[in-house]
Amino acid sequence: MFDRDKLKKDALELLKGLIRIESFSKQEDKTAELLNRFFEDRGVPTHRKKNNVWAFNKNYDPNKPTILLNSHHDTVKPNPGYTNDPFDPMVKDGKLFGLGSNDAGGCLVSLMATFIHFYEKENLKYNFVVAATAEEEISGFDGLELVYPDLGPIDFAIVGEPTLMDIAVAEKGLMVLDCVAKGKAGHAAREEGDNAIYKAIKDIEWIRNYKFEKVSPHLGPMKMSVTIINAGYQHNVVPENCTFTIDVRITEEYKNEDVLRIIEENIESEVKPRSVRLRPSFIDPDHALVHAAIKFGAKPYGSPTTSDQALVPVPSVKMGPGNSGRSHTANEFIWLAEIEEGIDRYIAVLSELVV
Repeated sequence: MFDRDKLKKDALELLKGLIRIESFSKQEDKTAELLNRFFEDRGVPTHRKKNNVWAFNKNYDPNKPTILLNSHHDTVKPNPGYTNDPFDPMVKDGKLFGLGSNDAGGCLVSLMATFIHFYEKENLKYNFVVAATAEEEISGFDGLELVYPDLGPIDFAIVGEPTLMDIAVAEKGLMVLDCVAKGKAGHAAREEGDNAIYKAIKDIEWIRNYKFEKVSPHLGPMKMSVTIINAGYQHNVVPENCTFTIDVRITEEYKNEDVLRIIEENIESEVKPRSVRLRPSFIDPDHALVHAAIKFGAKPYGSPTTSDQALVPVPSVKMGPGNSGRSHTANEFIWLAEIEEGIDRYIAVLSELVV
């Protein structure tokens, strides 16, 4: 059996070790080695594919449903405003400073400690699989999406992101659309050409003003924003092409493909999605996981930001220690108490379901 106080100390030391190692997206090999070693030092067999590490509980029973515990170990590059060394895990005034401490190292080590707490227990109602995955910050293809088929059938999941241990019961999906308005080049001094900018403006106005009929009770209305536009190369030439990019945040009321179809039917520009894989997430408010989390103080909410929850095709919540407002900021930190309380809360919530 694993002593909980020791688990908390070990989790903190692991997080310090993760902070010391550069683990930008696609460069997580050394943190993957550290995570692998952490498990193996505690007698937990691991699996690894590229920079993803996962493990199953000791008494895994294929006839039982399985809970996935997931968080990521990649980070963004340091904010230019850092005054601390982002790779120095400095503890001061009850805070642990360092790149990735809040997003999402605190969540990851807390979930790993929770997994180890349950690892040797017998006669649980559920199996556990814990997955420390890569490339979350860039929505890459070689992270959770790559290894999800190797995790076996999953009943539901907790995705570790800093939420103050509240639960995101819904999360917006994301589509990025690259669009091209096509005109005809001509000399600006004469009545020549067909200005692609004007065509793009018409489409952009539709995007700006269109209201999707269905409104999510958790996430509110759908949101579309034109975020990039480019056209022309010379002041006296009417541009034949105008390109623009749409950021589309999709609620659980719609499928990505349906949103894409509505846009294509209403604008003249050519539309090309970069991907339709980052889907909105939703869990039934009556799910046992939601009830258990609320029992121990979690507040349900809808999250406007995208995480690896978008790649989990089963009911899930986003939940973890830390505050999303600190993510990607200079001198990022997490309170030590948040990690300890996070481990206690994860264990309490899951015990309601599995014991």
